[in-house]
Amino acid sequence: QVQLVESGGGLVQAGGSLRLSCTNSGRSVMNYVMGWFRQAPGKEREFVAAISRSDVNRYYADSVKGRFTISRDSAKNTVYLQMNSLIPEDTALYYCAAGSFLGTAASAKNPNSYGYWGQGTQVTISS
Repeated sequence: QVQLVESGGGLVQAGGSLRLSCTNSGRSVMNYVMGWFRQAPGKEREFVAAISRSDVNRYYADSVKGRFTISRDSAKNTVYLQMNSLIPEDTALYYCAAGSFLGTAASAKNPNSYGYWGQGTQVTISS
C-alpha cells in the first residue's frame, strides 16, 4: 500500500529556500518512480521533478533546473525536493506522486503515469 504525506511548505520571500518532504507510510519509496508536481490557481498541474527507481535518472522541468533538487532517503522512506532561489512564479500547491512504470523522461513528466498522490503542501513566495 502507498500513502504519501507531504510536508515542508510555507511562506517565504523571493530568493529564499524550502525543502519539501514526501513520506510513504507503506512500501519503500525505492520501489517507485517518485515525482513532484505543482498546481497554481487557475492553472493545470505541471511537472516539477522526478527520480527513477534506481536513482540513476533525475528529471526536471526547465523552469526549475539549477534551482531545485530531488533526492531520496531510503532509510527514512522519504523523497525530498530542495528548492532554492525561489521566485513568486513558484507559488503553488505541490504534490508528491509515486508510480510503477519504467521511468523514462517522457513518462516521468506525465502525471497520468502515477498511480498514487499525496494531498499536497502549499508553497507561497512573496515578492
